Amino acid sequence: MTGRMALPLTGTSRAPWTPAGPPKRGPGEERKRVAIAPAQAATRRCAPWPKDALRITFGIIWLVDAILKWLPGFRADYMSTIMGQADGQPGWLKGWFDFWINLQHPRAVFFAYLVAAAEALIAVALITGFARKLTYIAAIVFSLLIWATAEGFGGPYTSGAADIGTAIIYAVVFAALLALSYYAGPARYSADYYLEKKISWWWRLAELRRPAPPLAAPAPADDAPAGQPQVA
Repeated sequence: MTGRMALPLTGTSRAPWTPAGPPKRGPGEERKRVAIAPAQAATRRCAPWPKDALRITFGIIWLVDAILKWLPGFRADYMSTIMGQADGQPGWLKGWFDFWINLQHPRAVFFAYLVAAAEALIAVALITGFARKLTYIAAIVFSLLIWATAEGFGGPYTSGAADIGTAIIYAVVFAALLALSYYAGPARYSADYYLEKKISWWWRLAELRRPAPPLAAPAPADDAPAGQPQVA
């Protein structure tokens, strides 16, 4: 009976076939991926422009209000507004309003210009993002002072009272901007962003906490397997 005989295979034996898996990453590529991932996550988590847009929009509102303060009508009615707010207030607040009336009445025009200048400076600082922490804190104090004098604490709270005043709302917005700057960090679209790079101590006027130093550049890729010398 004739047949074909299987001849033994000669030469080197082949390794068993295995399905192709994902390409292996070298140690250098792994380090790059780990270093880039946190920055990409932070970018996706918080875009820089919304908080700056809120600050600039609020600054424009303050700028319009400051322009109105420079008109002659504001200076003409300045003292009458404060004296009118003292009417109808509780007796225990009489000393408070008397103090401010007696202080400003002899120099009413000067204090009217002072209020207009303060609002203009706050507006410019908001729009440009200059010394944001100092600006927010000063604006909170200024708004509360306006609310407690020219707006009479939003009162008197008698029959027919409709609101608590606008200056207290401004103070709350400034406090919210201050808190937002704490969590969001440096504002890219602001003068502070560039001044902090030039002046080492400027962050004390601009930020509630010291900004984190920039991430170091990743180490050069080293894809050679362990134990194998690299070719120069």
